[in-house]
Amino acid sequence: MESLLWFTLLSLTTALIFFFFFFPRKSKSYKLPPGPPGLPFFGNLFDLVGAEPHKKIAGMKHKYGPIVWLRMGSVKTMVIQTAETAGELFKNHDVSFAGRQIVETSLVHDYASGSVALAQYGTYWRVLRRICTVEMFTTKKINETASIRRKCVDDMISWVEKEARESEKGKGVHVARFVFLASFNMVGNLVLSRDLVDPESKTATDFFNAMMGIIQWSGSPNVSDIFPWFKWLDVQGLKRKMERDMGKAIEIASGFLRERIEGEQLGGEKKQDFLNVLLEFRGSGKDEPPMLSQHEILIFILEMFLAGSETSSSTIEWAMTELLRKPKTMAKVKAEISKVIGSTRKLEESDIENLPYLRAVVKETFRLHPPVPFLIPRNGAEDIKFMGYDIPKGTQVYVNAWAIGRDPQCWEYPSEFKPERFLDSKIDFKGQHYELIPFGSGRRICVGLPLGNRMAHFVLGSLLREFDWELDHAIDPKNMDMRDKIGSAVRKLQPLKAIPRKCTKF
Repeated sequence: MESLLWFTLLSLTTALIFFFFFFPRKSKSYKLPPGPPGLPFFGNLFDLVGAEPHKKIAGMKHKYGPIVWLRMGSVKTMVIQTAETAGELFKNHDVSFAGRQIVETSLVHDYASGSVALAQYGTYWRVLRRICTVEMFTTKKINETASIRRKCVDDMISWVEKEARESEKGKGVHVARFVFLASFNMVGNLVLSRDLVDPESKTATDFFNAMMGIIQWSGSPNVSDIFPWFKWLDVQGLKRKMERDMGKAIEIASGFLRERIEGEQLGGEKKQDFLNVLLEFRGSGKDEPPMLSQHEILIFILEMFLAGSETSSSTIEWAMTELLRKPKTMAKVKAEISKVIGSTRKLEESDIENLPYLRAVVKETFRLHPPVPFLIPRNGAEDIKFMGYDIPKGTQVYVNAWAIGRDPQCWEYPSEFKPERFLDSKIDFKGQHYELIPFGSGRRICVGLPLGNRMAHFVLGSLLREFDWELDHAIDPKNMDMRDKIGSAVRKLQPLKAIPRKCTKF
C-alpha cells in the first residue's frame, strides 16, 4: 500500500510538471534580458554545472551582455554583471529590489524573519538595521571594544606558534582555521562577553559544532529551492539537518540569555556588550513601535556568529594566498608595517590608518575574492522596467560582484593582484563605488561592514607582523590551485597551508 501511494504521488507530480512546462499558457508578453536558452523543467541548471557558477555566469557577458537572464529550475533570475548596471540597480531601483529571495534552510526556526540580512524590507527590518547602525557598529562602539580583538588576535598568534612547533618540520599550518577560531571568539566576546572556542567547556564546544553545521547546510545547494514542488520531500535532508543544528544552537544561546537575565536580576555586573544592547530593545515582538522578542534576539546572536566568522577567515586566507604567490608584494607590505611600528611593539588597530599599502592589499583581496560573489540574492517586489527590459515580480536578482571586480572596463590588468592600483585611488568598498562592492550597496548593504573592515586589517596585519610566511618547497607559487569552493562564503577549494616562522626581530 505504501509503495502504491508513493507511485501515485510521483505520477501526479510528473503529470503536473509536464502540464506546466509543455501546454501553452496565456501570459503577459515580456521583453526579458538576453540569456542562454534553457531546457524544459531544468532551465539553465546544466549551464552552471560545477563548483564555480559565478565564473561561468561571468563568462556569459561576452555573448549576452551586462544583464543575463537565467531560469534556475522554476526560479526566474536576473544577473547584474557590470558596475554600470549595478549602479542603475542600487541608485534608481533599490527599493523595488530591496526584498530577499529566501532559501528553504533559512526558514527553519523562523530564522529568516529575524535576521537583519534576510528579513524582508519593511518596518521590522528598519528596526533591526537601526539597532546595528546606531547602537552597535558605530566608530565609538568599535573603538571601545579594541581590547577584545587584541586579546583574540594574541590568542590566535599563540595557537599558530604552538601548531608550528608541534607540526612536522616544513609542514604548513591551516591558516584559515586559526583565523576562523579567533574570529569566532571575537564575536563571542563582543556579543556575550565570553570565549566560545574553549576545549575545556562542553557548552562552548557544542555551540561551536552546531554553528559549523549551520554554516555547512546554509551554503549547500538545495533541490527544494530550485524545484519548490519537491520541498516537502527534503530530498537531500538539508532541512532536517538544519533543524537539528540550529535547534541546538538556539537551545545553547537561550541558556546564555537566561544566565544573563538572571544574573542582572540578582544584582550582578551589567555587561557592556552587544547582548546588553539587544536586551534594551526587548519586548513581546508585537509592540508598537516594534521591539525584539526573545526568539528574535537569539536569531540575531546566531547571525552575528555566521556573518562575523566565515567571511573574515575566507578573506584572510585569500589575502595570504595572493601574497605568498607574490613575494615582492609580501615583502613590501611587511616592510611598511615594520617602518610604521618600529621594533618594539605589536601592531594595533590605531596603526591601520598609517598603513596605506596594507589597506590596498585588503581592497585588492576584496576586488578579486569577494566573500559572497553574488552578494545576498534580492527579490523583485513588483513588475518593473529595468534598463529597457521587463522584469517580472518575484524575479531573483544576483549581483555578480566577482565579475564586476574583474571587469576590464573598470580595471587595468583585472586578473592580476596589484595592490598598487589603490594607492592613488579614492575607490573604496563602502557602497559608493560600484566597481568594488564586496559588501553590497544601497539599503541592504552589509551592516557589519565597519567591524568586518577593522577585523580584516587587524588580523592580516598581525599575521604579517608576527611571522615570516612561506610555502612548502614542493609547491610552486605560480601554479597554486586557485579554484573556489562555494559555501556561506567563497573559500579556496584547496585550503591554504603555509609555514610560519616567528619573527625574532621587527
